[in-house]
Amino acid sequence: MQKITTCLWFNDQAEEAMNHYTSIFKNSKVLSVMRWPKGHRDEGKVLVTTFELDGVPFQALNGGPEFNFTEAMSQSIDCKTQEEVDHFWERLGEGGEPGPCGWLKDKFGVSWQVVPEQLPRLLMDPDRAKAGRVMSAMMQMGKIDIAKIEEAAKG
Repeated sequence: MQKITTCLWFNDQAEEAMNHYTSIFKNSKVLSVMRWPKGHRDEGKVLVTTFELDGVPFQALNGGPEFNFTEAMSQSIDCKTQEEVDHFWERLGEGGEPGPCGWLKDKFGVSWQVVPEQLPRLLMDPDRAKAGRVMSAMMQMGKIDIAKIEEAAKG
């Protein structure tokens, strides 16, 4: 059993967000939708959802407008190919806001990092000049372009 589950606090879009995210990630599924019980002022409305994105558990809570998402907490997606980078960047970015260096905010305000597996490997290269060129190239990008970071690595 997973010990840690990310809980995303929404005003009232928990179910919409869950459905959106599970439509984007392969091997994802809805686990449960808990609604307010009979007699509560919000009777029948969604309170909490649980779901998996590619096997990773999440909860989405309709907690009201008291809190908003910030970039201080983000979800990082490891991608193997440019096709994967493009898929997640486009789908999660729909109605959202692109940011620098592979970061974006989705239409709900949740921050995501769309990271090709080549990027951290090249940034941690023992050849610090190579790593510096990769960092400089990345700093000029929104969506990460694998071919361009590999080109920068070669010098």
